[in-house]
Amino acid sequence: MSFRISLAQANTIIETVFAFGREKGFKPLSAVVTDAGGHVIAFQRQDGTSFLRLEIALGKAAGSLALGVNSRKIGEMAAERPSFIAAVGKVADKGILPVAGGVIVKGPDGLPIGAVGVTGDTSDNDEIAALAGIAAAGLTA
Repeated sequence: MSFRISLAQANTIIETVFAFGREKGFKPLSAVVTDAGGHVIAFQRQDGTSFLRLEIALGKAAGSLALGVNSRKIGEMAAERPSFIAAVGKVADKGILPVAGGVIVKGPDGLPIGAVGVTGDTSDNDEIAALAGIAAAGLTA
């Protein structure tokens, strides 16, 4: 059986990310939800964000899917193997950002069905907002 993130779930994720950020007093956020191939299902940015936020959020989300680990782990990998992460980032068409905020979403079978990328506040805060959005949509990080 094939599982996917619906547009309704993607919108719930983004709405929750923004509500969570407002509740916690975060800076304006941007959020992207992708399918398992890193293709954008939905993206929004709050008022007051800079113009490069789609690319940053997508680099976190798609990079996670490309390497099979959340972007926080990619940051750890970059510290251990900087040449590898720098090189693979150049061949990844959607980029790879080695900082927290990109979280893989798994289906009931445990396989990736997409990812969420959040940017705008600290990377740690971006990540917890992404996790809140994923949970609100009834999905698993």
